[in-house]
Amino acid sequence: MVIRMINRDPSEYGKVAVLMGGKSAEREISLQSGQAVFDALKRKNVDAHILDAKDDVIGQLQKNNFDRAFIMLHGRYGEDGIMQGALELLELPYTGSGVLASALGMDKLRTKEIWIANNIPTPRFCVVNKNTDLDLVIEELGLPIIVKPLCEGSSIGMSKVETESELPDAIATAMKFDANVLAEKWIVGSEYTVTILDGQALPAIRLETSHTFYDYDAKYISDDTRYHCPCGLEKDEETALQTLALKAFDLIGAKGWGRIDLMVDENGSPYLIEINTLPGMTSHSLVPMAAMAAGIEFDDLVLRILDSSLS
Repeated sequence: MVIRMINRDPSEYGKVAVLMGGKSAEREISLQSGQAVFDALKRKNVDAHILDAKDDVIGQLQKNNFDRAFIMLHGRYGEDGIMQGALELLELPYTGSGVLASALGMDKLRTKEIWIANNIPTPRFCVVNKNTDLDLVIEELGLPIIVKPLCEGSSIGMSKVETESELPDAIATAMKFDANVLAEKWIVGSEYTVTILDGQALPAIRLETSHTFYDYDAKYISDDTRYHCPCGLEKDEETALQTLALKAFDLIGAKGWGRIDLMVDENGSPYLIEINTLPGMTSHSLVPMAAMAAGIEFDDLVLRILDSSLS
């Protein structure tokens, strides 16, 4: 792949707000991601400033005369189009996807509906709420099932259901975050992720965890999660996954950077799980790993993401 180098004078970016923290369930991860991005920008001599988006973020943006924003907010109020809309009203350039793509990407149901309409493979599912007949869910999907909130990231509120008796508790857990939740057919196979950067797919990563699935602890805390890059697929197989991921990313209207998570079942068939329009940038995060495999150091990756805000 062609690596685009950034040779711009750091002063061209002006005063940059690194938006982090916020009020979502992913606040702590956002703080870690934001700090890593801030540190990288400072090493690149960019005039970067930390801004915790927990309280009066609009007032802080206006008062401090920022020239652009590097969004490092995960989850609600940052990854779902709300912050992007506010920045549009302020006429403040920002990194990543726009309002519509951010909102669609955060909503697992809308993402699936768009993918299905365009023949992108994704696991069968049911939308579940407090009035749903759970027997019908099991009849439709079989067991096991993965249950997840419609609009949360970082595997928050997710549970694997292996017996009928486990389903009510799994739904109750997910409903702490959303009134409607997604029950999805469990795919037996290997889990992969493909990072998209500037319209290119970076090397795929295969994930291996001792946990039941790649949950919050496996993502951010556990030291025994294994990340395989090269991913172990034949070159043509990896290229096919990258092509599929790029198509899925573009269908949502995502821009700049992001990540597509998918499963490949025992027969070699891919199933796309979700899109992340604002992935993590912590020490355990997947985007920096994929970038490193492509020959892009962390600080250069951060600068490339910031550079997209100029266009």
